[in-house]
Amino acid sequence: MLETGFANNFTFDTVQMPLNVMDAHYNSFEKKVLPVLVKHQIGVLGMKPMGAGIILQSKVVSPVECLHYALSLPTSVVITGCDSVSVLQQALDVARSFKPMSSPEIAALLAKTAPVAAKGEFEQYKTTHNFDGTVQNPQWLG
Repeated sequence: MLETGFANNFTFDTVQMPLNVMDAHYNSFEKKVLPVLVKHQIGVLGMKPMGAGIILQSKVVSPVECLHYALSLPTSVVITGCDSVSVLQQALDVARSFKPMSSPEIAALLAKTAPVAAKGEFEQYKTTHNFDGTVQNPQWLG
């Protein structure tokens, strides 16, 4: 998408994409797309820091670790779901006390998530059609 845009003298102001601790290990937006966006000074809207809650089912990382990781990436904003007052409060607490993770902290977190992330099991938006609105609504295609 970006290459096609560049080839046709079109640039995006922003790009929204999932960025999380599991993404780093499987078909990674962080590794493949994020550097291009940073290079071209395109705004980064990071989403799904907990993969719609599925990443937490791995029992490998906490919500706070997920948020700290996503916030430590070169994003313009991190978008996280808040489906209850307690989850909203958790996000506010993380935002208020946030300090970017150090390289060793990031490396340790990625080492911890690597074994469970390798097959994309906890990133169902990449490995299934569960989050694909077009598949769920074929009438959109006419």
